[in-house]
Amino acid sequence: MPSPGRARADRHSTCKGRGSRSRDFFPLFRRRSPLVLPADDSGRYHKASALGTREPFGLFPSTRFGSPFGAEPATRRHAVIRKDASGSDPAANAAVHRYVPEGPPPDSVEQTPLGLTRALVALGRELGFARVGVARAEPLEVARARLEAFLAAGYAGSMEYLGRVPRHDPRSLLPEARSVVVVALPHGVRDLVPLRSADGRLLGSVARYARGADYHGVLRGLLAELAARLATLSGRPLLSRACVDTAPLLERELAARAGVGFPGKSGMVIAPGLGSYFLLGELVTDLDLEPSAAIRVGCGSCRACLDACPTRAFVGPYVLDARRCIAYLTIESSAPIPRELRSAIGQRVFGCDVCQEVCPYNASGREPPTPLAPRPELTTLDLVDLLELGSSGYRRLVRDSALRRASLRMLQRNAAVALGNSDDPRAVPPLERALAENPSALVRGHAAWALGALRRHATNTTQAVLERAASTDADPFVREEATRALGVLAG
Repeated sequence: MPSPGRARADRHSTCKGRGSRSRDFFPLFRRRSPLVLPADDSGRYHKASALGTREPFGLFPSTRFGSPFGAEPATRRHAVIRKDASGSDPAANAAVHRYVPEGPPPDSVEQTPLGLTRALVALGRELGFARVGVARAEPLEVARARLEAFLAAGYAGSMEYLGRVPRHDPRSLLPEARSVVVVALPHGVRDLVPLRSADGRLLGSVARYARGADYHGVLRGLLAELAARLATLSGRPLLSRACVDTAPLLERELAARAGVGFPGKSGMVIAPGLGSYFLLGELVTDLDLEPSAAIRVGCGSCRACLDACPTRAFVGPYVLDARRCIAYLTIESSAPIPRELRSAIGQRVFGCDVCQEVCPYNASGREPPTPLAPRPELTTLDLVDLLELGSSGYRRLVRDSALRRASLRMLQRNAAVALGNSDDPRAVPPLERALAENPSALVRGHAAWALGALRRHATNTTQAVLERAASTDADPFVREEATRALGVLAG
């Protein structure tokens, strides 16, 4: 008897999935099994990984924990039937997958849109999602107008890709789409971390969502599992496209429509009882599901997030000027950080959580089980080590981590700014070395600024290094920053 909640194919070929490290710290996962894919109408087989280009851990629920949706088979069966030809989404989730039922649907599942939605929600909770909801696959015209106004005002900064392709209609990703399943996967919510280690090392903070495994691969794997089981629960072949934040989709609007949460004044989606410490994923599908009810609560008169922002990035409620946002400045932008904002960044080297830390909905500090639990080595980063990191060390640091969104020179730029804000004399020598030796002008320029910011700890060597850079550095940005730093030291 085929196990319910799985997809199968009659014609298939076995291809080995890419190896992954076994991590049983989250009970739903273990090392993945061989990949079994069906042939398409041409007789060709499509090799694809349900987890995309990186696999932080295995895909299938472990049988030793049991499952109300059936035992675990040793194979995954689906086909990649369509690739995104628009070039809008270069990530591994830019494909439409077809799943075939493995057997008849369970008798307990009512074959109506409402019955399938109820079964879907239960299945999503079993897979570890804290929230699961459904929205209709229809154009989001109001959200489209807001995005266009955001772009027209220049608030997107260098993120021109936001306006490159349409994002308001899920059917642009899957023309056959009837429903969008929206899920929320919690990440770690540990308390504020110290910026001095027990042995006195200077540390930089990392945004909470990036302290664990790379969420892109985790979410894609879970969404693939959800789609495979949903095919059998519905008793029909299913077309789907799994989306994380790399797909051209207005996911926060969809999350609100799907009842996953409501839009906060910070722009974050807030789920009552959970807060905002979670990541969104979507499954665009041709299955007809019952839409979930939207949440009819909000922020009221609270403006804690707006007032607490270190760089005053909020133009008003629900409107963010990304050009002033620390997350944008440290992760998205590869340009020099504006001088007037550098001090406000503090010792943050990758993102910022202030608007979430002050939110009353996050006050509980509850940590639900998650495969994205923080790793100690990613919770904070040694600033001196980061500033002096080489290319091989960078690759080790960002492997299986969302930190890879920022390049090595961007992380070193951020480390230089954080050291400049540390008010610690131990930051001076590594900054002097960076100004004299780092191959990146971006890093050298920020190191010069940081030495000026540490003026009360400056030495004769500091003065000499800055004078040399101001007169001989090949890059005008570095010369200007060094000249300004000398003026600070003299003043």
